[in-house]
Amino acid sequence: MLLSIRKNIVPIILIVLFFTTLSSAQNQRSLTLNECIKIGLENSNTLHSSKMKIVSSEAQLSQVNASHLPSLSLSASYTRLSEVNPFEVNTPFGNFVISPSIFDNYNAKLSLQQPLFTGFKLSSSSDIAKYNSLAVKQDYNKDEQDVIYNVKNAYWNLFLAGKFKEAVDENVQQVKAHLEDIQNFYKQGIATKNEVLKVEVQLSQAQLNQIDANNSVKLAVVNLDNVMNVPLTTDVQVQKDIKIENENIDELDQLISKAIKNRPEIKSMQYRVDASKSGITLAESDWYPQVFLSGEYLYAKPNQRILPTHNRFDGTWDVTLGLSFNLWNWGATKDQTTQAETQYEQVKDTYKTLQDGVTLEVTQNYYNLIKAKEKVFVTDQAVNQAEENYRVTDERFKQGLTLNSELLDAETALMQARTNHAQAIVDYELAKAQLERSTGGKKN
Repeated sequence: MLLSIRKNIVPIILIVLFFTTLSSAQNQRSLTLNECIKIGLENSNTLHSSKMKIVSSEAQLSQVNASHLPSLSLSASYTRLSEVNPFEVNTPFGNFVISPSIFDNYNAKLSLQQPLFTGFKLSSSSDIAKYNSLAVKQDYNKDEQDVIYNVKNAYWNLFLAGKFKEAVDENVQQVKAHLEDIQNFYKQGIATKNEVLKVEVQLSQAQLNQIDANNSVKLAVVNLDNVMNVPLTTDVQVQKDIKIENENIDELDQLISKAIKNRPEIKSMQYRVDASKSGITLAESDWYPQVFLSGEYLYAKPNQRILPTHNRFDGTWDVTLGLSFNLWNWGATKDQTTQAETQYEQVKDTYKTLQDGVTLEVTQNYYNLIKAKEKVFVTDQAVNQAEENYRVTDERFKQGLTLNSELLDAETALMQARTNHAQAIVDYELAKAQLERSTGGKKN
């Protein structure tokens, strides 16, 4: 009986382990930077909200443009009147009904109206809606660049955490090997107990660093998952190694010109300047007369325009050319125009301030990129030097030609050099991403 139960349990355990492993594997994703950016763009709630703003602005533009076209409306009614005697005229020759009593009244009216001239109110309103719609589209481009940069920032921070973990893991292995050597020396009587304790303390510190490094990787993965808007349990694996190419950096003047031309914030503000300028024309529209052409077709029973009144359906029509002109409104139009003009000047000032800010941002990012690029090559040389120093010191220590403390220093220096190099790589990639974003350049 017991053997039978065990036989049934084993397949079940294997099935559970299989699906657990499968589920874990499905949550592990090895992604490149471009793949992370693509996922982040597809899942971004910010971009979805920006898209909805575009749809709304385009609908508003369509609504304003529709006001240029003739409008057609239909109204209908039915009225039941209380019963009264008909209007009669009494004569010696008899009674004559002048207006019969019709108690059921039906009315259907079709109205058509076309604005002919509105003092440029409709055209300026259309321009404002158009410029605002174009500005919203540039706002979307800015949000898109922000999402791209946020993904890059999270990606490279995960890369850095992984590199730091690699350096710490290797340092732990080096110190363990060192501890084994010093313990053998102690057993042979050529090392003191204090020297053994120093290495044990170094190992404890390295293991503490290892705990922090493992946690940093997990937090960096969660942060990248959050930026890409994927489940936080997704174990994203990034590329392990990267080669920094000796890329040419454009001259500062070229980068500033590119930013002024391509930055979505500047394009958006330029459209808002144009919209504000059209707002002046809109405010001035009340200085002009308003001219409309309208027409109506009335189909009613009885039709009041037809005399004498008949209890039947009759159709009539009319066409009207109307004009209205605001002769005096106590200077309200002038005040509205003044407000529009001051708003226009304020928007122009904001536009100029934005250009100055972009120029400063590009300049700072330019020099930061140059500095970061130089640090990459300096720290790369430092890693090579630290590796050689550790190799030589380790060999001399095993031969009893150098002190225990010198090997500890070499181990620490090597880990620090590798950490500095990884930090320099990430600083370079982020500086490059910041410069690209500040110039409105390529997305990745």
